[in-house]
Amino acid sequence: MTRQLHLGLFIQETGHHIAGWREPGAAADAARSFRSQVELAQLAEAACFDLVFIQDSYAMRGANDVDALQHSARAIHWDPLTALAALAMVTERIGLIGTATTTYNEPYSVARSFASLDHISAGRAGWNLVTSNNEAEALNFSRDSHAVHSDRYARAAEFLQVVKGLWDTWEDDAFLQNKATGQFFDPGKLHVLDHKGEHFAVKGPLTQARPPQGHPVLVQAGSSAAGKQLGATTADVIFTAQQRLADAQGFYADMKRLAAAAGRDPAQLLIMPGLLPVVAGTQEAAEEKFRQLQALVLPKVGLATLATTLGEVDLSGYDLDGPLPELPPANGPQSRRQLLVDMARRDNLSIRQLYERVVGARGHLTVVGTPAQVADVMQQWLEEGAADGFNIMPAHLPVGLADFTEQVVPELQRRGLFRRRYEGHTLREHLGLARPAHPHGR
Repeated sequence: MTRQLHLGLFIQETGHHIAGWREPGAAADAARSFRSQVELAQLAEAACFDLVFIQDSYAMRGANDVDALQHSARAIHWDPLTALAALAMVTERIGLIGTATTTYNEPYSVARSFASLDHISAGRAGWNLVTSNNEAEALNFSRDSHAVHSDRYARAAEFLQVVKGLWDTWEDDAFLQNKATGQFFDPGKLHVLDHKGEHFAVKGPLTQARPPQGHPVLVQAGSSAAGKQLGATTADVIFTAQQRLADAQGFYADMKRLAAAAGRDPAQLLIMPGLLPVVAGTQEAAEEKFRQLQALVLPKVGLATLATTLGEVDLSGYDLDGPLPELPPANGPQSRRQLLVDMARRDNLSIRQLYERVVGARGHLTVVGTPAQVADVMQQWLEEGAADGFNIMPAHLPVGLADFTEQVVPELQRRGLFRRRYEGHTLREHLGLARPAHPHGR
C-alpha cells in the first residue's frame, strides 16, 4: 500500500502572507470574528485533514515599530486553548493542536488545560510545546529579560516531564462510580506525582481524569540542537521549516536517527514541514496570483517582518538593495534565523529580496503552480525521505485553503497519497501513533 501523507492546517489570523489580509477575498476580521475560524476548521475537516494548528505568542511581535505594525494583521490573535475548545463543539473528527509555552506557564495549568481539551474533543487534542522565541514576552510576565536559550530548553524538558506525570495521575479505569457502594474511585489507581526538581516542585494529583489519548499528541518545532534533541526524545510530531529537498532529507534522517538512539520507534515520530501553496489552473496564473500578493507588501512592512523573524534585529539603517549585514547575537529564534541567514548568503540576496521571500511563509517552503505541480512536490518529499506530511499554510484565508482543498487534495487522493475519509476518531488514530500505556497500569 502506498504510504499516505498527513496534513495539518496551520491557521494564522488572515493567512500566512503578511499582506494576505489585503487580498479581496480574504477575511480581514478573522482575528476578531470567530465565525471565520469555524469556517476554516470545518473546511479542513471536510477535506479529511489530520489536524488544525493554532500558534501563540504572549507578546505582540514588532510592537516597537508601530509605523509598520499598523499595516499588518499580526497585532491580535486568538488564545489557542479557548479557540480550540470552542472548535471542538463544531467539529467531530479533526485534531486540535494548540501552542503553549513552557517559559511563561506552569506545568500544572498546562497539564489540566490539555487534558480538559482532550476530554472535551473526545481525544483530538495536541500540545505544541514551545520555549518562547519572542523576547518581548518577558515584559508581560514581570521580568526584565528573556531567559537564555539553553535555560529555556532545560526548563522545557523538566516541564514536560511534570506534565506527563500529571496526565498519568489516574489509571484509565480508576473511576468506579459505584452507586451501590458509594465508591467513586479506586485509591490504588491514583498516583500522586510529588515532583521536586531544579525548576519545579509539583505535588499533584491532577484534578482531571487521564486524557482519552493517554497523552494528548505532543508537537515540537525547535530545530536548534537542543530543540532537535528534545523533539527526538519526547515529541510525536515535528513541525519544521525546510526550503530545499536535500536539507529536508538531512533533517528528516537526523531526527529519525536521534529518535532511534533514544530507544524510540522512528516511525512514531512524524516530520511535517510547513508548506505555503499558491495554486491555479496554470503555472502562469499561479505566478500571477503570487505576484499580486507580493505587490501588496509595503516595503516598511516587509522590512519589519524580516527584522522580527530574525529576532527583532534593527535593519533600518541599511540599504534595502544591499546585502544582509552581519547580525549581532540574539536570544530569540535560533534555527529560523540561521535558515534565513544561510538563504541570504547562498543565494546572494539583498535585504529587499530576502524580505520578499520571508513575507509569505517566514522561511517555510513555498510552492507556486498547478494542483499537479504542488502534488508533485509533496509526493517527492514523502517518497524520498523528506517528510511524513505537511502543515499547510495558506497565504490568505479562506480562499487559499479552499484552493488547496478543492484542487490539490483531490489530486493527492487520485494518486492514493491521502485519505478520502477518516478511519479513526482520535488524533493519534489519524496519525498512526500508539496510545501511551500508563506506567502503573496493571
